[in-house]
Amino acid sequence: MQRITITIDDDLLATLDRLSDKRGYQSRSEALRDIVRQSLAEEAATEADQHGYAVLSYVYEHETRELSSRLVAAQHQHHDLSVSTLHVHVSHDDCLEVAILKGNLHDIQRYADEIISQRGVHHGHLQCIPD
Repeated sequence: MQRITITIDDDLLATLDRLSDKRGYQSRSEALRDIVRQSLAEEAATEADQHGYAVLSYVYEHETRELSSRLVAAQHQHHDLSVSTLHVHVSHDDCLEVAILKGNLHDIQRYADEIISQRGVHHGHLQCIPD
């Protein structure tokens, strides 16, 4: 490992320290390494030929007209990206789905956008992990 020195303003350092404490990091270095890794993963997801894994999670209102059918159709249309899906009944009205995906991260991002942008889908989030 390399040791570096950075200059950071007081407010940003205080924010970093709060984040480190909140997430349980043992040092600022660990927090900064994770922040850089996250940034690199986000950047890799935009590259056309980058492959990897991703976790797509979203909550949806199952009674929204034809939403369940549209979601299933999108899942089948992109079956080549799917590794596994978990479906949970959160309440009388809402379902949570978590999909593990594998493939081209650009294709995964397009699929995630297709799912998350549907009327009745809430709390959509995609986490990419490049190879």
